[in-house]
Formats: sequence, C-alpha cells, structure tokens
Amino acid sequence: MMRGSMTALVTPFRNGVVDEKAFADLIERQIAAGSHALVPAGTTGEIPALFSDERKRVVELCVDVVAGRRPVIAGTGVNTTSASVDWQAHAKTVGVEAGLVVAPYYNRPSQEGLLAHFMAIADAVALPIFVYNIPSRSIVDIEVETMAEMARHPNIIGVKDATADIQRVTQYRRLINGDFIQLSGDDASALGYNAHGGHGAISVTANVAPELCAKFQTACLEGRWAAARDLNDTLQPLHDALFAAPNPGPSKYALSLLGLCEDDVRLPLVACSSAVKAQVRAAMESCGLL
Repeated sequence: MMRGSMTALVTPFRNGVVDEKAFADLIERQIAAGSHALVPAGTTGEIPALFSDERKRVVELCVDVVAGRRPVIAGTGVNTTSASVDWQAHAKTVGVEAGLVVAPYYNRPSQEGLLAHFMAIADAVALPIFVYNIPSRSIVDIEVETMAEMARHPNIIGVKDATADIQRVTQYRRLINGDFIQLSGDDASALGYNAHGGHGAISVTANVAPELCAKFQTACLEGRWAAARDLNDTLQPLHDALFAAPNPGPSKYALSLLGLCEDDVRLPLVACSSAVKAQVRAAMESCGLL
C-alpha cells in the first residue's frame, strides 16, 4: 500500500563518494522504524549532483536492501522527456514499484507541454508514476485541470504535491477518481493535507525521525486526529529546522549527530552554518532524538 510515511532518502557521502554501507544502514533503520515506503534518487538524495552510474546504483542498492519489505518509489524525472523515459525504464528493470517524475525544470513548458511530457512517459514504460509538482524548484505549476487529465492514464496513479496548498486535495478529489493517491511533499503542512483527504507524505523529516513520522502518518490514516495533532506539534520544530538551510544539508547534519552518516553534501550545496546547526540540535532535543 503506497500510503503513509514515505522517506525521501538522503544519499550519504564519505570522502567524496557514495557511502553504500551508511545508505544500507539508513534503509534498515527506516524499515525498523515503521516507514511505509522508501524514496531514493529524489531531490533530498542530491540527484542533480550524482553521476548517472551513481544514481543507478543508489536505486539498485535501495531495491536490494529493501528486498520487498516496503515499496520503493524511485526518482526518475529529469527535464527532458526521452531521458525521463530511460530513467523510468531503468527503475522498472530493477524492480521498483513506481517512479517519481518531477515537472520538467528550467524548460518552463506550457500546460499542454506538461501533459504531453507525462503522457509520453506513461505510454513508454509500464510502471506506475507519481507526478511530482514542485513549482518552487521547477518554476512551472501543474494546474489542477492538467493533473486531472494526466490521471486518466492508468499508469499515472498519484501526485507528490509540494505546493503547500492544501486546497489542492479537495480540488483533485472533485475531478479525479478516488483511487488517485495524494501525497504531500511538504512536511510542515502534511497534517492539513491529510485532513483534507491526502494519503500521506514523501517526507524529508522522516530521514531523521522515522518512527515519529510513521506514527503521525498512521494516526492520520486511521482518523486519530488528536494523536496526529500531538505528534505534529512534537515534529514541527524539526520540520522548521530541517528547512532552515537548503535540503538536505540540515538532515545530513542531524543524521551525523546520530552517528548514522557524515554531513557531507556536494557542491553547489555547502555545510550548514553554526546557527542552523544549533537550531537542528535544539529541535532534535525537543523531539527526544538527542
């Protein structure tokens, strides 16, 4: 079931290369903590800074380590349609459950172009797609009506919505059949998103606090809103801290405090400032993680 707390995994580095042991250990920690799915090769995984062979290896290693215990949703989108098809085909070959396809960034396509892009990928590869709408990074916003047209394709099964506009949930529900899976891409507004009818989140915070995030999402799925609010109150300082500098710098620093990986990021990202580090540490202490 592709619902609940889905972790947008960091890609750990050591001495300039992907730290495969740390990555495998992070995945095992996620499974033990109750995360509902794993999402490698996304923005939080620093995909723009990975070489193609590293990106393939990250997805393959995640599938191997998970070994069917959880769904794996791999980031497969880039800003050209043909390359996105290739990444989607690779994901299918190695056994992921779905591809996460971002709206083409930098190109600034029209709504017609967006629709044609996603339909071409869905036609080319028989693997489910989550459409990733993140206007803050891609510049273009996939409009509600365009998403509804995409959702007519049987391979387009859901959305990761990082607009932080919780009205979208209801707007989609009015135009798209009830099987369409709506996932928040914004930890801070996930409670409201779920209350409007969302089905979970692809979460950055779950890297650091997987058990709390899994409990929060489970409470939402089960309609235990008082418990969900309490857990959200606990998590909110951590949500804020992990986005106090460009993602995933703060998350990697938090994981380094837990001894789980180095806090290395690749240029053009740089290490967190002292002020951000102090905020992250304080938030972790308030959540009982330190």
